[in-house]
This record gives sequence, C-alpha cells and structure tokens, in this order.
Amino acid sequence: MSILITGASKGIGRATALRLAKPGAAVAVCASRASSELDSLLQTCRSQGANVVALTGDLGDRAVPARLVAGALEHFGRLDAVVSNAGIVAPGRLAELDDDAWDRIVSVNTRAPWLLARAAYPHLKATRGALVAVASMSGIDPYPGTGAYSPSKAALIMLVRVLAQEWAADGIRVNAVSPGLFRTAMTEPIYSDPQKKAAREALVPMHRIGDARRDLAGLVEFLLSSDAEYLTGQNILVDGGLIGSVQAHIAGRPKSGGG
Repeated sequence: MSILITGASKGIGRATALRLAKPGAAVAVCASRASSELDSLLQTCRSQGANVVALTGDLGDRAVPARLVAGALEHFGRLDAVVSNAGIVAPGRLAELDDDAWDRIVSVNTRAPWLLARAAYPHLKATRGALVAVASMSGIDPYPGTGAYSPSKAALIMLVRVLAQEWAADGIRVNAVSPGLFRTAMTEPIYSDPQKKAAREALVPMHRIGDARRDLAGLVEFLLSSDAEYLTGQNILVDGGLIGSVQAHIAGRPKSGGG
C-alpha cells in the first residue's frame, strides 16, 4: 500500500505513520519543513521495514497539496491512501479576529484537504483507494475562543461527507476521525501543567487524555483497510465519551409529575 500522510512529523500524524510503516508499505511523510523530528521519523519507519520518503511544504500555499501528491507518485508510482492530518490553531474571539488569521486557519485546515483530495482523486480512483481526514470534536461542538478553528473543522467534516458521496461510485472511500482531548505537540503546554491536566481528565468519562498511538492510529489504519470497504462518509468521534457526557454535569434530575 502506498500512503501519503500530512502533518506527519509530530503528534497524530507521527503516530499514524509509525503504525502504517510496515514491511511492504510505501509511506510519504509530509511536513511543513525539514526538522530533526522528521528525520527521526524517517529512520524509525525505515527500521520497521517500510519504504519511506519525506516531502515538505507549507499547506497554506495553494500549490503545495498537488506537489505533495506528485512527489509521492514520483517515488512510489501509485497512491492507495491519503491521511489529511495537518492542522493549525490560533486562539482569538471571532469579533476581534483579523482577516489574515481567519484565512490562514481555513487555508490549512479546510482548503488544503480539499486541494489534496482533488489532486489525489484520479490516482485513488485508479486504486479504489481511501482518504481519511483528521477533524476535531471542535468541529462538532463549538470551542469558543479558538478563532476560526471550530468553523474550519466543521467545514472539513462536511467536505468529507460530500466527497464520500461524489466518489462512492468510483470506489473511493472518504471518512473523518475527530479526536477529543489528546496529548500532542500542539497541546503539550496544557498537559505539562499538572492542575490543568487533572482538570481535563476529570471531565472525560474515561478519566484519561487520549494518546495518539494507543487510541487513534489504529482507527485510521482500519479506515484505510479492506475491513472498512463498505464504510464511507462517516465522522468517528474519539473523545472518551466527553461530548456525550454534558448532561451528566447538570445538577438535579427531573421527576415525572403526578396525575
């Protein structure tokens, strides 16, 4: 299987690359720039027996998604799967957000996955492949104070649903996964504070923070596999039960009235 993964040097992307880097697999690990993290990922994936290439480029640039797809095809000759994982966040209230901040978030979190999908389409059609996008629970329920992040992830989830319908007849499956509270490079400053970590853990019914290798990479692998060949257009929430627990925090329980 030939796979392209964006945002691969850290966090969820790295965990996914390590999960998929098996003997016989060809993996294009993509990041915004060269780094020691990307170098170490390459070494580890190769030690696991995979054929791996690193590709770099800022997904905020309209030309980059197609260039990444072309790079993967140049090295591997085919494309069976795409994991659109790269995403960014910047805090801010919408009323005070400037145009550039909005455009930057949307360009990486929503436009880039669409451009990546568009570039990959004929090649995924040829292999009857699959695309998985990493969205967020913030695209399902609003996360105030994160600027364009929630709107961009909500749009990504709908993008996945539309692509799934348009591509189903071509044999291409398109799904999304929406992580809840996960410990990644992006959230590390929060979880390095013991009080904040404990407060977040207390909110999650499973009383722990998600781990990308343990809780998410295997799900992505499943969605790309033939075991999920009748599954498309879905957004799978991986949050330890957090969103579904909101009513458990409401004081008091209603009782039936007499009569």
